[in-house]
Amino acid sequence: MKKHLSWKAVLLISTIALGITACGSGQGSAPIATNSPDPAKEQTLEEIVNLAKQEGKVVSVGMPDDWANWIETWGDIKTKYGLSHTDTDLTSSEEIAKFDAEKNNPTADIGDVGIAFGKIAKEKGVTMPYKTSYWNDIPEWAKDKDGHYLVDYQGTIAVLIDKSQVKNPPKTWEDIEKGDYKVQISDVTKSSQAQMGVLASAIAHGGNEGNIEPGLSFFSKLAKQNRLVAKDPTKAALEKGEIPIAILWDFVALGFKDQIDPNRFEVNIMQEGSVIGGYTTIINKYAPHPNAAKLAREFILSDEGQINLAKGFARPIRDNVKLPEEIAKKMIPKEQYRNAKPITDYKLWDETSKKIPQLWQEQVLVHIK
Repeated sequence: MKKHLSWKAVLLISTIALGITACGSGQGSAPIATNSPDPAKEQTLEEIVNLAKQEGKVVSVGMPDDWANWIETWGDIKTKYGLSHTDTDLTSSEEIAKFDAEKNNPTADIGDVGIAFGKIAKEKGVTMPYKTSYWNDIPEWAKDKDGHYLVDYQGTIAVLIDKSQVKNPPKTWEDIEKGDYKVQISDVTKSSQAQMGVLASAIAHGGNEGNIEPGLSFFSKLAKQNRLVAKDPTKAALEKGEIPIAILWDFVALGFKDQIDPNRFEVNIMQEGSVIGGYTTIINKYAPHPNAAKLAREFILSDEGQINLAKGFARPIRDNVKLPEEIAKKMIPKEQYRNAKPITDYKLWDETSKKIPQLWQEQVLVHIK
């Protein structure tokens, strides 16, 4: 299981510009400027494909088979282009450290990190810009202007409800506050997923990435009512019926629902608001197989690649991809995301997130008996 499932890494914002950017038409076949060996030369997608085939393989980090359905993506890339694949599962920070440490003898081509770590990777000068031909389909918040990082799937804080215990599944944060059931959230002092849960509640109650107090107040009320459980929600505990309500990323919650019992569980985005996060590919500036890495990013953002991610319950970043009916019906209805907002100021969120552990201890955990 990939390290991102627990989302334990705290989001930190720690430039060396490569000076060569990519541009695409959104059609999947137009000329694409890349940092090829000759900076003055533009590569077409066809040229990238041919060079990638010559390289023959792609080496990833943090993109294992059992996370976000990467297994199908790597299988499709092998079938379509003949590229073999290997992965080493690392945390976001470990991926960046590996790119930097191995610059004189690189082994990895591409990684998958939280968007905040994409910014860190760019600042450390270890990324290769490549926009792909789907550039115009990517929201502005989800991409670096030069293509150093590019979100391929997103997550939104959601609520997983065990309907065998909660007869009226909550649709709003207010519903939760008025309920009589226990609510479980991971350790906010360590888990970025849990911190995003606090931020989601803050946004819903008028706060933002610089004002987390409304979220802390919400969870403080639950703690005072003896309704808050500050502990990682696990599949085993959910199966046993030990968790009536859990606050999780939508794709994590949907995965639990599908694995345990789709009829027993419901997953909702609370109507007042939530927060959106994203995961981005980063291409190693020193990649031994640079064209294979570019081609992998290109495929991941293609319709086929985005559908593969959706099969793993990761919500595609491209809104114009039509999901097959059998996949779409397992996802949360699109209208539930209308009040979900992405973080727009990661530096501000970085400052806030550093304060959250102490604030959580002082304002919330102190009330848990």
